[in-house]
Amino acid sequence: MSGIERVTVIGGGTMGNGIAHVCAQAGLDVVLVDLDQAVLDAGLSTIARNMDRQVKKDLLSPEDKVAALGRISGVTDAADGAREADLVVEAVPERAELKYSLFRTLDEASPDHAILASNTSSISITEIAARTDRPERVIGMHFMNPVPVMKLVEVIRGLATSDETTAAVVALSRRLGKTPVEVNDFPGFVSNRVLMPMINEAVFALMEGVAEAEAIDQVMTLGMAHPMGPLTLADLIGLDTCLSILEVLHRELGDDRYRPCPLLRKYVAAGWLGRKSGRGFYRYEG
Repeated sequence: MSGIERVTVIGGGTMGNGIAHVCAQAGLDVVLVDLDQAVLDAGLSTIARNMDRQVKKDLLSPEDKVAALGRISGVTDAADGAREADLVVEAVPERAELKYSLFRTLDEASPDHAILASNTSSISITEIAARTDRPERVIGMHFMNPVPVMKLVEVIRGLATSDETTAAVVALSRRLGKTPVEVNDFPGFVSNRVLMPMINEAVFALMEGVAEAEAIDQVMTLGMAHPMGPLTLADLIGLDTCLSILEVLHRELGDDRYRPCPLLRKYVAAGWLGRKSGRGFYRYEG
């Protein structure tokens, strides 16, 4: 398998534009795809703003910023965006049928040698790969938010993922300045199988009146040395995403310890999704 030099990222939201950012900064040619031109434009603007912050902190030179931005283009058609890719990374919302449909499209449109990766946080890589004719070249690349800052990439092997594909993705992750950690294809992988029950239990504690949101978070930050509390983190991730992951864990593992808290369901139903909607467990202005 030849080296990865051309990357297509599907999804212009928080995770997608972060992945495009780090790929371009590492010297790769990047196509960022979103069906919605407004989302695509916002994603490209976010990349530019985040690189400006890196320049101000002396983490990136002005010249390297200009060069990196010059390596990113944007399109609104996934098939067109994938036609010359060595690697396609999917970063669309956490809905299984959406991902299955997208991978069918990407399998038909991308070159035979291309690796198809999913940034899914909970959905089976094996099931995604089964929708393609190249299951040996389908893999999970689960980046953490915010992508330009967080070092971890969970590299998830599906049942058919080849050693060659895994080695290529591990090498690329290191090129991006990340630390790849290989895990097997189980619901929630490692990160969310451990994290989501903690967040869910924090929501139960809030619902049951054990403490207010600020107090729950302070116990975890001051007492357990977590960088942010579980409710603040849930707002950052997106409460709809947290709910989707818990539903996958509950359904696939059949264990009621993953049953989503009713308060979490209520907030999502109300459109209180966290930072991205302006309100979750906390209120966010601007």
